[in-house]
Amino acid sequence: MRYALLVQGGPYSDQAAHSALRFAEAVVARGHRLETVFFYHDGVYNAARLAAPPQDEPHLVDRFRALHDDHGTQLKVCIAAGLRRGLLDEREAARHGKQGHSLEAPFELTGLGQLIDAGLSHDRLITFSP
Repeated sequence: MRYALLVQGGPYSDQAAHSALRFAEAVVARGHRLETVFFYHDGVYNAARLAAPPQDEPHLVDRFRALHDDHGTQLKVCIAAGLRRGLLDEREAARHGKQGHSLEAPFELTGLGQLIDAGLSHDRLITFSP
């Protein structure tokens, strides 16, 4: 079965992102494909390049990146929500005259059309909200 996830909660402000990550890891452990994780609203903070949680807390950015590295999961970040919250890739940083970028690779900025596509092209789209 092909899954897509929609994550709308920030990494440490509520349980949504952590629950999404645990669900994602369970999906791939059961032999399903997790093809896309789409980050929206405060969920875009899960893609922050400068996140540095204490050592006794899970590093959600690294664990989402591991899904990409180990399983080819696409990590898509809503561009409008990201820009509003200061998450820019190198191209957007240059376009807006900013000195640096704050989006962690392999997360990528994309539009809401990618979320609609995920809902249409995957067997399941599961939402994790605060």
